[in-house]
Amino acid sequence: MIVNYPASSSIMITKLPTMPFYAKLALTLIGIVVLGYLIIIGKEILDPLMFGFLFAILLLPLSNFLENKCRLPRSAGAFISILILIAFIAGICYLVGTRISSLADDWPMLKKQIDQSTADIQQWVESTFHLNMDKQMAYVHTTTNKLMSSGTAVIGQTFLSVSSLMLFFAFIIIFTFLLMLYRRLLLQFVLKVFGQKHTLLVHEIAENIQSIIRQYIIGLLLEMLLVSCIACAVFWIIGIKYAALLGIITGLFNIIPYIGIFTALILSTIITFATGAISKALLVAVCVIAIHAVDANFLLPVIVGSKVRLNALITFLGILIGEMLWGLSGMFLSIPTIAILKIIFDRVETLKPWGYLFGGDYEHKIEAKNQIEIE
Repeated sequence: MIVNYPASSSIMITKLPTMPFYAKLALTLIGIVVLGYLIIIGKEILDPLMFGFLFAILLLPLSNFLENKCRLPRSAGAFISILILIAFIAGICYLVGTRISSLADDWPMLKKQIDQSTADIQQWVESTFHLNMDKQMAYVHTTTNKLMSSGTAVIGQTFLSVSSLMLFFAFIIIFTFLLMLYRRLLLQFVLKVFGQKHTLLVHEIAENIQSIIRQYIIGLLLEMLLVSCIACAVFWIIGIKYAALLGIITGLFNIIPYIGIFTALILSTIITFATGAISKALLVAVCVIAIHAVDANFLLPVIVGSKVRLNALITFLGILIGEMLWGLSGMFLSIPTIAILKIIFDRVETLKPWGYLFGGDYEHKIEAKNQIEIE
C-alpha cells in the first residue's frame, strides 16, 4: 500500500532530548559506587585471579619456550613454569626463614637487651612525666591481663589467617595455570565480544599489556634485589649484627611504593634497638631513609619508571584506594591495574583524556614539544 502525502505536509523528525550534565554525573557516580561494592564483595575471587593474571603474563615467555623449543604440551609447559615460580618463591622464603631463625637463637640476649631498654625508658618516663614505676607497671599489668584474656581468640584468629593465606596461594597457582592453559580461548572470546572491526586494536592492547606488565614485574624484582644488596652492604659496614636480615626486609618491603619503606624503617629500627644501642638504631633509620632516597631518585626511574609511565599523584591515590578495597594485596595490585587501565585509555578515543591524566610528566613535555614544532 502506497501512501501519498500532500506536498505541503512535512515529516517532523523529533530529536531525543540530550541527558543533562548532572544526570550523567549522577549515573557515573552510581556506577563507580556499584563497581567498588562489587569489587569489595568479590575480593575472594578477584584477588587471586588478578595475581594469577600477573604471574601468567610473567611466565608466558617461559611457557612458550617449553612448548615451541622443547615440544612439550601446553599443560606441561604451564605446569613446569609454575614449578619454577614456586621454587623461586620458596628460595626467598627459605633465605628469610634462616635469617629469622638466627635471630630466634639469640632470644636470651634479645630479652636481656629489651629488659634493659625497657628499664631505661621507664626511668625516662618517670623523670619527664613524673609518673612513678608503680603506676607504669600497674598500667602494663592491666594491659597484659586484657591481652591474655583474649589470647584464645587471638590464637584462633592467627590460625585462620595462616590457613586463609595458604588457601590464597593455592588459588593463585590454580588461576595462573588455568589462565596459561586457556589463554588463546580467552583471547578469542575478547575478540568476539568487541567484533571483527576492533581486532587490530584488541591485539595491540593485549600485546602492550603483556609487554609493560612483564617489564614492570621484572624491573620490580631487579629493583628489590639491588636495594637488598645495597642495604645489606650498608648495614654490614656500620656493624649491624643482623645486616643480612635487615637488608632483605628493606628490599622486600620496598616493593610496596611509598608505604613499604616506612614499614621497613620501623622493623629495622626495632630489631636494631633490641640488639644494640639506641645510637645504632638511629643510624639504621638514617641509612634506610638514605637508601630510599637513592632508590626513588635513581634506581626507580631507570629500572621501573621507564616501564610504567604513571605520575606520582595517581600512583599514590591508587595505592590508598587499593588498600581501602583489598588491604595489602590491593596495594601490590594497584600500580599494575592502573597501568593496564592507562594502556586501554590511551587507545580508546573517548578515554584518552583519562590516559593523559594518568601519564607522567614526560608525556606532558613531549606533547608541549610537539605543539611547539607544529606552531
